[in-house]
Amino acid sequence: MTSTVALDASQATTGIAGLDDILCGGLTRDRLYLIEGSPGAGKTTAALSFLLAGAAAGEKSLYITLSETEHELRQTSLSHGWDLAGLDIFELVPPESLLDEMQQQSLLYSSDLELGETTRMIFDAVERSRPSRIVIDSLSEIRLLAQNSLRYRRQVLALKHYFARHGATVLLLDDMTSENQDKTVHSVAHGVIRLEELAPEYGAERRRIRVVKYRGRKYRGGYHDFTIKTGGLEVYPRLISSEHRTVFDRTPLKSGIKGLDGLMGGGLDRGSSCLILGPAGTGKSLLSLTFALSAIGRGEKAAVFVFDEELGLLIERSRSLGLDLQSAIDSGDLFIQQIDAAELSPGEFTAKVRACIDTMGARTVVIDSLNGYQAAMPEEHFLLLHIHELLQFLNRQGATTFLTVAQHGLVGDMKAPLDVTYLADTVMLLRYFEAIGEVRRAISVIKKRSGPHEKTIREYEIGARGLVLGPPLTNFQGVLRGAPNFVGSGVGLLGETSA
Repeated sequence: MTSTVALDASQATTGIAGLDDILCGGLTRDRLYLIEGSPGAGKTTAALSFLLAGAAAGEKSLYITLSETEHELRQTSLSHGWDLAGLDIFELVPPESLLDEMQQQSLLYSSDLELGETTRMIFDAVERSRPSRIVIDSLSEIRLLAQNSLRYRRQVLALKHYFARHGATVLLLDDMTSENQDKTVHSVAHGVIRLEELAPEYGAERRRIRVVKYRGRKYRGGYHDFTIKTGGLEVYPRLISSEHRTVFDRTPLKSGIKGLDGLMGGGLDRGSSCLILGPAGTGKSLLSLTFALSAIGRGEKAAVFVFDEELGLLIERSRSLGLDLQSAIDSGDLFIQQIDAAELSPGEFTAKVRACIDTMGARTVVIDSLNGYQAAMPEEHFLLLHIHELLQFLNRQGATTFLTVAQHGLVGDMKAPLDVTYLADTVMLLRYFEAIGEVRRAISVIKKRSGPHEKTIREYEIGARGLVLGPPLTNFQGVLRGAPNFVGSGVGLLGETSA
């Protein structure tokens, strides 16, 4: 995803579009910044992206490594397909005299000599290269040599003032391996960015980024998901729906199914959300896909995200019910993707949905189902906030959204794993019920914010013609409980004749 904030001459891009978005433009030039995180969080990858972005813009870049060898850095860059030919890499190693026990002086602590020598070697490397972008990896080595907080702070201040005189934008990397988590650099640095790696009980690791501090600049606070992929870090800025308002005509959109549009009061309004509730097998996926293909028939684009069903099976099953998904996929009008809930963070999923809206121009979005969405973030405490922001964003883009939720149980008293009925603009309820020795299906609209709707309960069937609705079930009472009572004078069921 590209950054939505333009850079000016006073800002240096980080080389990571999502991070530039979070920073509202990038890093203020000629300042010192701290990137901290545990080993493996992605600090080196982020730092190399920063230097490569500078090299691409014709800026001189220098990587000073105290913890990794130059060979290791170049191997890391090859895994991302990067060429470090445009970077200066200075591998800082102790001078031979400090490694030779016979030549070490006994009147001074060796750490005093090593710290001074290390600083001098850093300054010499900068003098030779004269870079405008610098990375020092990592501060943990300097902290160990300093031995105490006072000397460490003085050393960092000395580096800061030296780089300020030379007009360089500097990233200091810290692997946070010290036991007391010294915050000395936080007060010295112009900005602090923290990378975190989390290990859920099941599934792939999750990574998130947070701007802890940024002097004199507005930025997007809070945590933002990111991943490390071939090519560097992909950061997914937390979605703020209020930033994405558009103007569009809220015209009713029809499904193309006789009786269903009447049940919905003429159709669903553009830029609204519809929640389809029901037990397994009632046709929630079929109903949502029908709306997606109806949108394509109007000349629009649609996007479908499938959490629960194997994609090939869904396409074949839909074809047997009269829905040709493959042709819509081949024409480019339908984007459909199977989501592996154990491998995807909520932020990355939101980014995929946004990309379908921004780049593809999709105006109908199906998420099947929210049960799978919940499984993607089992340890998250703010699932409803994620869903709320996503729905608000889609609504404000003029996209009509269909969400499915599988309820526990088949008949009788059923419950959903999460209550999102108050978030959706329209709620459609699907039910099994028993009548005349058969299990049948019923559909009703129990909520519609944007206008009136039919209050009846209708039977429906799923077959080769897709979904077919019958007349209102006026001869039965208690259909939604699953075991209705016959109270009329005629049967009034699909396929049955009246008495």
